[in-house]
Amino acid sequence: MSKRDVNLLSQQELVSYRANGFVALQGIFDSDECENFGFAADAAEEKALALASGVDGSSRVKEYWLDGNRFTDVDHITLQFEHCQNAERLRVIEPVNDVSPQLNALIDDPRLCDPMRQLVASTELSLWTAKLNLKHPVVGSGFGWHQDAPYWIHDSAHVERLPNAMVLFDDAAEENGCLRFIPGSHRHGCLPGCDDHRQLAGFYTNPNAIDLSAQVAVEAPAGSVVFFDPFVVHGSAPNLSKRSRRAIIITYQPAGFPALKSGLVRQVSG
Repeated sequence: MSKRDVNLLSQQELVSYRANGFVALQGIFDSDECENFGFAADAAEEKALALASGVDGSSRVKEYWLDGNRFTDVDHITLQFEHCQNAERLRVIEPVNDVSPQLNALIDDPRLCDPMRQLVASTELSLWTAKLNLKHPVVGSGFGWHQDAPYWIHDSAHVERLPNAMVLFDDAAEENGCLRFIPGSHRHGCLPGCDDHRQLAGFYTNPNAIDLSAQVAVEAPAGSVVFFDPFVVHGSAPNLSKRSRRAIIITYQPAGFPALKSGLVRQVSG
């Protein structure tokens, strides 16, 4: 069970979130829960890879490459492969709740839903998206500096009401590619993207628009939850260690709106 008696964010935590664009809370999920989440993450990758291979003969599978990196769409589910030559391991499954019943159930956990009602400013919630970041040992690739809002702004009229909750299944530290933030960057709206030869350049925040010296590395134990704003600039380094850094990022929204990729409304019951 949670070490916190109250699920709601305290006034101090809300102030920190609004000032910095994120707040990290420890001890939300216990070690047994994290172990089970880890098993679920591994099972989700195995199932997703099977779907990508087309072994069931029923799913629509589309493989493509962006900036030299492998992607596969299985119906509405996007699989991103690790950024290395002949990559066979996954780095991201989105939406993972349509692959894993256990991770789907996590979306309704009151320890996430209650704070999200505060951040979304809505008593009723639905799911926007849920991404599993696998961050495998040694081959786990990093994520460049970016905001989530530019990815979503053409698909949602309320992008400012799409906060994230990242649940750490493993201990996160600098050596295994923990999440990093630029505090306060959420207060400037959508920042300029990069302008270079990459296909996805525009989705990465131009480094000239942010103060990289202000970056904060969120080192936290398994079972921690990081709540963060859709406009805050964040990213992570590669995982060069021998330890996994698996985590799910669940994005909530007001009730009644369809999810990003499936186009279906997934109401939150927690």
